[in-house]
Amino acid sequence: MTGFFRNGHCDNLAEDDGCHTVCVEVTQEFLQFSRAAGNDLSTPRAEYGFPGLKPGDRWCVCAARWLECVEAGVSSPVALAATHERHVEIVPL
Repeated sequence: MTGFFRNGHCDNLAEDDGCHTVCVEVTQEFLQFSRAAGNDLSTPRAEYGFPGLKPGDRWCVCAARWLECVEAGVSSPVALAATHERHVEIVPL
């Protein structure tokens, strides 16, 4: 279940400097690009209770990272209903 509160939405806290507000349905290409950029989202991390993502999973990502992916031509579909409105501070709608 995605989101800081694991409620399926990218609810946001002021303390979230990364602005994890964009809910994406990850693709293989997105996962590969993210790994190459230093953010491996596909490898399980048991110490954090993180199972690792597979294509089709939804996850809240940093708005700046999503924009970086879009600009590189590797965007993932966005679940707007689960995306926090704060994302427009970084990503124009």
